[in-house]
Amino acid sequence: MPRRYLLSIDGGGIRGILPATALVKLEQVTGKPAREIFSFAAGTSTGALLSAALAAGVPATRILDIYLRRGPEIFTPRAPWNTIKRVATGSMYSTQKLYDVLAEEFGAASGWKLNDSPIDLLLTAKGLDGKPWYFVRDNPKNSGVTGRFGLADCATASAAAPTYFKPWIIRDGPGTLVDGGVGVTGNPVYQACVEAFYYTAEYTPEETTVVSLGTGRFVSEGNPNGLWAWLQWILGELLRSPGEQQTEIVHRHFPEMVFYRLDADIKALDPNLKAAIDMDDVEAIDRLHRYGLQFAALIDWEAILAGTDTTFRVAKKKTQWYQYKTG
Repeated sequence: MPRRYLLSIDGGGIRGILPATALVKLEQVTGKPAREIFSFAAGTSTGALLSAALAAGVPATRILDIYLRRGPEIFTPRAPWNTIKRVATGSMYSTQKLYDVLAEEFGAASGWKLNDSPIDLLLTAKGLDGKPWYFVRDNPKNSGVTGRFGLADCATASAAAPTYFKPWIIRDGPGTLVDGGVGVTGNPVYQACVEAFYYTAEYTPEETTVVSLGTGRFVSEGNPNGLWAWLQWILGELLRSPGEQQTEIVHRHFPEMVFYRLDADIKALDPNLKAAIDMDDVEAIDRLHRYGLQFAALIDWEAILAGTDTTFRVAKKKTQWYQYKTG
């Protein structure tokens, strides 16, 4: 069986600029679209948008441009009334606008169902009834119930982060959905591995290289002060903490596969940064692009695809992926 490559991308809103920049370098180095390298792409929230776009054949350079150019259309610039709107209505931004941007940018693939994707996909979402949803193509080994759903619909549902966006409804199916990062799939790499190794016929851990892309981490020891600060911290941790947790679980369950975790330590890239960048902070777009370029310069994609890179590889005996060098 030929070696297969599986890509997983975390959630993180506008910080999707970081993995998008890394994928631009991948396509530049290989001279191929990402979907010709990765036969399986998984994503949550902004990672779902990236994975769906790659499956639709959108070049990484254009995906990055969408973040840089159209991010402010989706996350309208911050203003005091955004917070008022958040409290009054439960959300700040238009989920319909997010869907419309995806449908426009996907081009001919805007009307695709998941089953139309040329590569395997896993996009995560959460029903308001608490049920997790893993949107995948139908095949004889899985339940065969999600392949008929629209690609743009599933990506939009995965990105509908509570208090940022209203839930998204997929009719004649799962109903009302929110961001798949509410729970444990902010980093969907474990669910992607389970789907690949147990519910498809083409993947085995021994013959698979898994690349897990984060959206940047910022480790801070500051203490939240006040109720609103604590609520913001809790929401942020719900979406961020699975990054390390899911990496550890995958390494323990599938130690025989080649496994890379690439997540920029933003504080190391910019020691002067005093706080984490929020997922809707469009004022940080230029800085995020700069961090992305700095981080991408550290990535040796040829070595990763060959399985010889040691900087980002999750160690066989000790999972210290978070201690990789950043310069």
